[in-house]
Amino acid sequence: MNRRSWLMMAVAGAGLAAAGCSGKTVPSSVSVSQQKLQEMVSRRFPKQFPVAGLLQLDLTAPQLNLVPERNMLNAVIPAELSGKVLKEKYNGQLNVDFALRYEPTDRTLRAHQIKVNSLEMNGLAPAMSDMLATYATALAEQALGQVVLYQLQDKDLALVDALAMEPGAITVTPQGLTVALVQKKAKSQTP
Repeated sequence: MNRRSWLMMAVAGAGLAAAGCSGKTVPSSVSVSQQKLQEMVSRRFPKQFPVAGLLQLDLTAPQLNLVPERNMLNAVIPAELSGKVLKEKYNGQLNVDFALRYEPTDRTLRAHQIKVNSLEMNGLAPAMSDMLATYATALAEQALGQVVLYQLQDKDLALVDALAMEPGAITVTPQGLTVALVQKKAKSQTP
């Protein structure tokens, strides 16, 4: 057994002993409610996006829906389209599905694998709707790509860190999210 492995086992053993002595059990996951997710994502809006240099799409706070059967979230985002080439403003919505990933640098859960279901603007001419549809994926990725949906708190991970664990699989449940806690993968060292 090399020195590094021995040290990791000693730290893990000390952490387990501390957990046992303090009466704390080692958590196997962290749960995040739908309400917490909704609160966090609402803080990131409103957002404005130029479209083809002629239009502006304003997006307000999305309504998040859990889609556990596909392990995804759905966001319905109210939208308003305006611009120099339009006589009036148009209201509608952007509807997208997305998965989540863990970003270890800041301990956040972020949207990724964004799929546009629709971008509909009420009363917009068909030709303008078609043009807007060509930008829908890029707009959705700008709006939600890298958006922080939740930041894991130090209190959630203090014991986990001591035991050389880290967040693993993220599962969408009917109540919110469950983030599994798994052993950290040993980083390979190059001589």
